[in-house]
Amino acid sequence: MARRHDDARLPLLGCALGLLVLSFLGGMLIAATEVFPAPAVRSAQDGARALLERQRELRKDERYASGLWEEARTGQRGLATHDPRQSFAGLTLYSSTHDHTARLIDMAGREVHTWEVPFRSVWQADARVRQPLPDGRIFMRAVRMQPDGSLIAVFEAVGDTPYGYGLVKVDRDSRVVWTYLEHVHHDVDLAPDGRLVTLIQEPNSEDIGRPNLLRRLRLDDSVVVLSPDGEELHRVHLLTALLNSRYARLLDLVPWYTVPKGDILHANAVDYIDAAQAAAVPFAEEGQILVSFREIGVIAVLDLEREEIVWALRGAWIGQHDPDILANGNILMFDNNGDFGEAGRSRVIEVDPSTTAIVWSYSGTPERPMESIIRSSQQRLPNGNTLFEESDGGRLVEVSAAGEIVWEFVNPVRGGERDERIPVVMLGERRPLDWFEPGFRARVQPTS
Repeated sequence: MARRHDDARLPLLGCALGLLVLSFLGGMLIAATEVFPAPAVRSAQDGARALLERQRELRKDERYASGLWEEARTGQRGLATHDPRQSFAGLTLYSSTHDHTARLIDMAGREVHTWEVPFRSVWQADARVRQPLPDGRIFMRAVRMQPDGSLIAVFEAVGDTPYGYGLVKVDRDSRVVWTYLEHVHHDVDLAPDGRLVTLIQEPNSEDIGRPNLLRRLRLDDSVVVLSPDGEELHRVHLLTALLNSRYARLLDLVPWYTVPKGDILHANAVDYIDAAQAAAVPFAEEGQILVSFREIGVIAVLDLEREEIVWALRGAWIGQHDPDILANGNILMFDNNGDFGEAGRSRVIEVDPSTTAIVWSYSGTPERPMESIIRSSQQRLPNGNTLFEESDGGRLVEVSAAGEIVWEFVNPVRGGERDERIPVVMLGERRPLDWFEPGFRARVQPTS
């Protein structure tokens, strides 16, 4: 009798399963069209996908979260190379993804000062990030010093959406001066008058009149200008600034694989154009902002007053980071994926913006490839050398104009059962000792 009872339930189970399948397919069909309630269905799908990704990340081993630790490529730790005759003497600032500490080191690789700023110590209940991930998944993405020893830090998280966590200023003793806890991400720059320029991201599902790929829930980037005290003064929505410009067709270059994630432009750098930089190039004016759109391979200039992209450039780089206008009018950047030789994917390139020709570059070697798929930045030093960090390799490198390594520092921290993991490094900058104010300079005087 029990068997006959089970047999009688089979049609009901089959019917229920069929209804589930039809509901799923119907939802997918609705989401793929513009028929009501397509927007609500797509929003629910995107929200569920983000929640699942967050929960999946939380189940991973926090100590070695994806994107924060990589395989160590060498056994070197600390200072690996130093040629005092050719290197540019100064103090180098960097951060490491294994903790929330910014480190200032001398040319011998010794720490002369640190700023310790755990995100939990600056988070507030009214922050845009209501429920931060554990501290082990949060890191300092960018750190910038000021001559008095104060520090500005951008926090991001791995495994959250949005991943921008905020901007913090601390004094030389790591005491909080102010916080700006919007979804700040990637970069921050200081104008000569003390104002700050940074990037924030905001979830947005507004239909902006573009093809369907832009009608999903997106992570839209904006450039934000802050007062020296961290008060928001101005905000420009970058997607709108691009759409309202003569460069709107660049949106046709958005790769298909970025659409599900919604991060279609992925602005990853912001640079205030000062008077000297504006004088060096014909395409920018003082006070405009140089930005980088990773996903479409574009470097652009934003006019804050007109809220419009007024210049844009594409070239032989892929997934670029940190473009800077040099004194000679060229642009220096970290090209993450544009090297197709045997020396790794990444390189640092100097580009003539009038022709897009690469006039100088530095790549790795077959014996020691250079590869940082995401992140990394560079700095042209006063003596003509170039300092950069290969984030995934956990190292900071200074090379001469001839391409010779004259200083190299490898993150000394290791993890894993056999010390096979190395934290990613983030470069702040190098400054000569006389750049600092006397009070702080006395604290960081390198030891002999």
